[in-house]
Amino acid sequence: MARIKIELPQKFIFQTRVPIRITDMNYGNHLGNDRVLTLAHEARVQFLQFAGYSELDLSGAGLIMADTAIEFRQEIFYGDEIRVSVVANDFTNFGFDIIYLFEKITTEKTTIAAVVKTGMVCFDYSKRKVTKVPAGVEAALSADKA
Repeated sequence: MARIKIELPQKFIFQTRVPIRITDMNYGNHLGNDRVLTLAHEARVQFLQFAGYSELDLSGAGLIMADTAIEFRQEIFYGDEIRVSVVANDFTNFGFDIIYLFEKITTEKTTIAAVVKTGMVCFDYSKRKVTKVPAGVEAALSADKA
C-alpha cells in the first residue's frame, strides 16, 4: 500500500509549542489522530497572527481548507513537549499549502512525530466564491520572508 510522504521544506519561519492535554488522548493512550489536525489548526492561527493575518482576514480574503494530509511517524503521549514549526509554500493564484512539522522534544533528543500539510484556498465569504491570493501574502508566509 502506498503511503503519504510530505516533502519537508528546507526552512520554517514560525515555531510554537503546544501542550498535550489529557483530553487529547484516545483509547490507545496516545494522541488521537483527529487531535493532530486540531493542533495544526492552532499552530496555523498562531502562524497567521505572527504574520499579521487571520483566517478571516488575509489582506481582505478569507481562508478555507481544501485538503489535508498527515504523516504519522511517532506516538505522542500526555505530557510530551511538542514543537510545531510552520511555513507556507506551493503558492498558486488562488491558494497555497501550509506545512507543519511536529517534533517531540526530550532531554536526550528531538524527533519528528508527525508532518501535516493543509491545502488552503483564498475565499470571499461575502460572495461565497474563491478569490485570488492577495498581494504580499506569499512574501509574508513563505520561507523567502527572511
